[in-house]
Amino acid sequence: MVATTEIRPVTGAKELRKFILFPWKLYRDSPCWVAPLVSDQKQLLDPRKNPFFQHSELQHFLAWRGREIVGRISAIVDRNYVEFQQEKVGLFGFFECIDDEPTAKALFGTAEGWLRERGMQSMLGPTNPSTNDTVGLLTDAFDQPPVLHMPYTFPYYLRLCEASGLTKARDLYAYYMENSVPISDKIRRVAELVQKRRKVTFRPINMKKLFTEEIELIKTVYNDAWTRNWGFVPWTEAELEHTAKDLKKVVEPDMVFFAFVDGEIAGFSLSLPDLNIALRHINGRLFPFGLFKVLWYARKIDMVRTLALGVRKKFQGLGLDALFYHESWVRGKKHGFNRGEMSWILEDNLPMRNALENWGARIYKTYRMYEKKL
Repeated sequence: MVATTEIRPVTGAKELRKFILFPWKLYRDSPCWVAPLVSDQKQLLDPRKNPFFQHSELQHFLAWRGREIVGRISAIVDRNYVEFQQEKVGLFGFFECIDDEPTAKALFGTAEGWLRERGMQSMLGPTNPSTNDTVGLLTDAFDQPPVLHMPYTFPYYLRLCEASGLTKARDLYAYYMENSVPISDKIRRVAELVQKRRKVTFRPINMKKLFTEEIELIKTVYNDAWTRNWGFVPWTEAELEHTAKDLKKVVEPDMVFFAFVDGEIAGFSLSLPDLNIALRHINGRLFPFGLFKVLWYARKIDMVRTLALGVRKKFQGLGLDALFYHESWVRGKKHGFNRGEMSWILEDNLPMRNALENWGARIYKTYRMYEKKL
């Protein structure tokens, strides 16, 4: 007789640890999954350390079959998202499940009920835990590992979502390019033309001033350039500082740079070395020997992920995106990065997509966001 599945809320540190570690069991035979750092996951879900909790409420759930965990999900109310988007949208995140439709339906149903009780009218996800973090489910390229801060999920997750009544909200694209492909003549011509018409200068981020002048420049661009984007929520001061502290650990300063037009801040680009190339060797644990392995394998990192590239609205349409791509290509080549992923890009962000494709980049992975009316 098969044991019935029971969905229970996570209570206490011991159950939270089980919630965090469940993917290690689920993906243990997957050659592509890259375990996140356990310490990072603990910090991400710690209300005392993650400022996201200052404006959000989360409830984690585990699916139990007897004494065995077979799935997990989080129900999330981000008050800043609701206020900024002017919609009563609840979120779900951290969804992981065995290939079993009844279990998935029970998990989603529990999250839906929790959100409905708090006045939410629809559910969107996965967001882990916010739209400024890791989002989406992989729809293709299941034979390739993810880059830094991008998800890897099983193919059957799409079927589990759709069997549970969720429908596609948006697709998010990851673009790929190798620097052995010469930058296109069109991008080069646009870059030269922009430089002739306007005084455009670039400079790398000053890490000594990261938490003073530089963070203000990032905030100015981010909360302007991304405002119209689907799913956008402005960072709070605390979230921006928290994110900057995390990025400081892995950043190559020359690959994070600002653009100025006639001396005024116009945009910034943020590319990070793909630390997953090293992290895949340590199974999520830095100690006791993981740190040495990371340092060893980090020497082999030849790929970057451009995870943010934004131009303030008043400077959009000038061709600055072409200049950014050209500058990123030059800087990446100088530092020995032979490959790059640009992610994620909304499927309906045609200006950004056109610019990337003119550059010579191609879509090589797609991630899907799901939604459901409550």
